[in-house]
Amino acid sequence: MPHEASRTVPTRLARRVALALAGAVGASLALAGCAGSGDDGTADITFHMSKPEAVPYFRELVDEFNASQTDVHVTLDTASNLSAGFLRGNPPDVGLLNYNMEMARFQERGALSDLSDMPEADRIRPDVQELVDQLPSYPGRTSVLPYSVAAESVIYNVQMFEDHGIEVPTTWDELIAACETLEAAGITPIYSTFKEPWTVAQGLFDYTVGGSIDVADFYDRMNELGTEVGPDSEVSFQKTLIEPVDRMLELAAYSNDDAASRGYGDGNAAFAKGEAAMLMQGPWALGEIAKTDPDLELGTFPLPVTDDPDDLKVRVNLDLALWVPEASSDQEAAREFVTFLMQQDVMDDYNAEYLGFGTTTEAAPATDERILGMQEYYDEGRFYQGASKFIPLSIPTENYLQAIVTGSDAEATLARLDADWARLALRG
Repeated sequence: MPHEASRTVPTRLARRVALALAGAVGASLALAGCAGSGDDGTADITFHMSKPEAVPYFRELVDEFNASQTDVHVTLDTASNLSAGFLRGNPPDVGLLNYNMEMARFQERGALSDLSDMPEADRIRPDVQELVDQLPSYPGRTSVLPYSVAAESVIYNVQMFEDHGIEVPTTWDELIAACETLEAAGITPIYSTFKEPWTVAQGLFDYTVGGSIDVADFYDRMNELGTEVGPDSEVSFQKTLIEPVDRMLELAAYSNDDAASRGYGDGNAAFAKGEAAMLMQGPWALGEIAKTDPDLELGTFPLPVTDDPDDLKVRVNLDLALWVPEASSDQEAAREFVTFLMQQDVMDDYNAEYLGFGTTTEAAPATDERILGMQEYYDEGRFYQGASKFIPLSIPTENYLQAIVTGSDAEATLARLDADWARLALRG
């Protein structure tokens, strides 16, 4: 997602390193002579991390690690093409980046090594590890360790809600009533940015679908049907998602009049200036909003799509996940660095800075008021991965959704999505 920030690693990190290395690097004394070793016996490995705003944070971590021992030397790589690296048989030794359908293709083909025997794997929450397993995987392996989860829901202007006596809605009827109250007061309920298709998919579409159905189960059934998906199949985009999409359109009607010509940056700036009460965006938008008004009081809540508060869930994605390729030049050295990165304090500091949620059983809870509204749902495992992210990029899903919210027939467009799904399954 387009968002920027900066990070300086806390000075207490240096004090942590010595403790971590006592347990993490002791086993690396025998690394001399490995394929990735230098003339002095040091194991040289490459660490790929491509999240732009987090690069300074991890550059400091790499420097601290390298300065604290001589057995492993890590080089940070922020620009290489992953697909090209895997194709040439020269991928990075450690990867830490967003885990999605496209990245899962490497795991599905067995290109990522099995990390199940590492103690760090045992620390991951089972329901978070399951997010990895919902995407294509390689049988019998735990090849990806979730590092940080980004939780997304409705961002709202706390003062606007309070000024108009609006409680955080927990049902669909309460949400619509809130929109009506705001509109009657001359306030735009929702600031939408339909100019950029991804914002439609990530926000209105994923929230309404995820709040209505079991997303993972839906795609399990869609994958089983494959080429049989169509107007008469048991499940389909047209049949299963038409009701959530209709609700998406009902909500979209409460958007700013110029939504079709407004993009992500416009939405952040306008919302920061008080031009709407709600914004369907993830935590990456909060830093951008703060650039305009750092004192704006904001909160978050899961979008209610039914009239049962027990159905409330938040959208999540694996913002960062760790892996070590089978073709790593030195898997043992790579594992030492993975152990270092997965110190709980290091993970907690990252999540606190970048508004993420922890992936381990002992992770610290969120403390930022802007995202605390999602904590209880995350703690209870009431979350889902975005429905738009289960569809291969070869299908222009985001453009279809943009077309729907800007006037195209919803049922016909979902039927086209069904046809694309079946056609892709036939080629696969």
